[in-house]
Amino acid sequence: MLLLALDTATPAVTVALHDGSSALAASSQVDARRHGELLLPAVDRVLADAGLNLDAVTALVVGTGPGPYTGLRVGLMTATAFGSALGVPVYGLCTLDGLAYASGLDGPFAVATDARRKEVYWARYASARTRTTEPAVDRPADIAAELAGLPVVGAGALLYPEAFPDAREPEHVSAAALASLAAARLAAGEELPEPRPLYLRRPDAQVPKNYKVVTPK
Repeated sequence: MLLLALDTATPAVTVALHDGSSALAASSQVDARRHGELLLPAVDRVLADAGLNLDAVTALVVGTGPGPYTGLRVGLMTATAFGSALGVPVYGLCTLDGLAYASGLDGPFAVATDARRKEVYWARYASARTRTTEPAVDRPADIAAELAGLPVVGAGALLYPEAFPDAREPEHVSAAALASLAAARLAAGEELPEPRPLYLRRPDAQVPKNYKVVTPK
């Protein structure tokens, strides 16, 4: 097994190669505005570090968010294109699950990432591998009471310490953790989902309403 893992659902552009037991190479860069520029060079760098070519990859795993529309689709489209070109399966995993797995917490706890607009994407967990709620998007103050007393992992928690006083790292997801989680689930005989995005809300960019149409005379 050689998994190529990608995630662009958060400000981190993260890539890793995993042989089913451990990560062979990994790269993570935090830049919320350059997902498209950074992802393919990161793939090349990880492959070079591992001394392998892309055609050695036997499957891909990609973070499905939740995340902003523009950043999230960069990773999803890239993984889908690679999978099609190589003729290998492409699996999707919730980005929050990757953060939960990397935390190593036994639980209960929660994960929260920055959703912008003074909101967070979040979910609750019973353990590092077991999510107990569907991902959601809310204002921190609106869920503070529900998560009171729980550790909260991720950038969303670190941004709003008044709502999440027990904020924990890691701040951003890593593709190495996502690949490790996928490898563990595959080894256990679990079926992994297809790479379908978790947007949770509409894109920031909208077509203006009631705009004036100008037609040639």
